[in-house]
Amino acid sequence: MRVRTFRVNGKQVSVDVPDDVRLLWVLRDVLGLTGAKYGCGINVCKACTSHLNGKAVNPCAIPVGDIEPADEVTTIEGLASGAELHPMQQAWLDHDVAQCGYCQPGQIMAAVALVRRVKAEGREITDADLDGIRNICRCGTYVRIRQAVRDGAKRM
Repeated sequence: MRVRTFRVNGKQVSVDVPDDVRLLWVLRDVLGLTGAKYGCGINVCKACTSHLNGKAVNPCAIPVGDIEPADEVTTIEGLASGAELHPMQQAWLDHDVAQCGYCQPGQIMAAVALVRRVKAEGREITDADLDGIRNICRCGTYVRIRQAVRDGAKRM
């Protein structure tokens, strides 16, 4: 095994695990960051969505051996600024999105990455953009998710 060092939620971490261990297990089992949820483990449900260098990724599909020292991983735990919620998290609460809540951290992380990308392109969120979010919600709160993403986008 080789010690891997990278950044998680703004802090440098080092882990001593085999290179083929998926980043999701490192986050959850080694670092204790359980916000990224295990759903399918095969990059389908997207419950584990987090950010790698600002882009939405699914850590269940990334071997920790692929993570470089300069890489920055952000989980739902690192999204807020101190005690103040991130605007997208607040939009989720304001629109009463969550039912069971299991998929919500991944949904929020996917929404934040989408909004940042769309804003960098200099445009507004479209229905096609929202259709591109492929995170699965078994409770079916998609209408409220879409409303919250639009509202969160205005606040970001």
